[in-house]
Amino acid sequence: MIYLTEKDILEAASVNEVVDAIEASMLVYERKQFLMPDRMHIDSGDNTMLIMPCFIDDYFVTKLVTLFPGNPEKGVPVLNGIVVLNDGETGLPIALLNGPALTALRTAAVAAVSIRHLAPPDTHAIGIVGAGVQGFYQAWLGSSVCNATDIYIHDVYPEKTAALIDKLPSVVPDVNLHKAATAEDLLENTQVVITATTSFEPVLPDNEKLLKGKHFIGIGSYKPAVREFPRALFNLLETIYIDTDHALEESGDLIVPLENDWITKDQITTLGKYLKKPTPRNDTTFFKSVGMALFDVCAAKLIYEKATAKALGQKIIP
Repeated sequence: MIYLTEKDILEAASVNEVVDAIEASMLVYERKQFLMPDRMHIDSGDNTMLIMPCFIDDYFVTKLVTLFPGNPEKGVPVLNGIVVLNDGETGLPIALLNGPALTALRTAAVAAVSIRHLAPPDTHAIGIVGAGVQGFYQAWLGSSVCNATDIYIHDVYPEKTAALIDKLPSVVPDVNLHKAATAEDLLENTQVVITATTSFEPVLPDNEKLLKGKHFIGIGSYKPAVREFPRALFNLLETIYIDTDHALEESGDLIVPLENDWITKDQITTLGKYLKKPTPRNDTTFFKSVGMALFDVCAAKLIYEKATAKALGQKIIP
């Protein structure tokens, strides 16, 4: 059994290889070629623990992840956890992976798949709302799949925006980085907008004119009371794309619009269905991701196999 650190995970495979693996996993989801029990979702006040198992033909994983929104005030990341990868034939644990790194990488890859297929053809600028750990990975992988020339970043804490802009050149050295003073400023300059916050209220203005013609990706809302998008966006949408059917039960960005009849269930479909059979789409698009363990096992499989070939990782059990 080996342990793979964040550094090992990022060295094992290229970002495009990770995006390819996640895109393939969306088709696995549509073919039902997996076994994924409902994840255990435990809330303790504002804090959440998730236990996420999933089996595919040759491997299975169990991820234990915690989400503590108050952690930044303590200098600790919001998301923490571990991923255990097991051999599908023997059940033996073969790898322990850094949970935050794998989660951040595969979550950004999920969003990147939607950019590949739903973003406007002229996309050259990406907007990131929320300058935390996920903001870093979203900016990195999102700009990689569309060859973006510019990234605009907005956060309610300007010092976090500055810190992210200082960090991003290490992975996107040729992209122009901008501080967006307001969400309006960000919208005026971008074609793709990714929200990665823990806000209970919309983080974008309720203004159809500013929202029209863009591709939106919601990453942050993972509870029924948490939402990042205003009503005006739903007035512009013909179809809402999701990564997993669980999103309908978990995210306020879907629950609230459905409860208020801003959208209907008939408008909602998985991105995997679109990948199987692309159909004409509106000029304003929205993809909501809540994640699932299938993404973890497919990403962990790729990372483990690539890491083994490169002799990465630390052996922890003989």
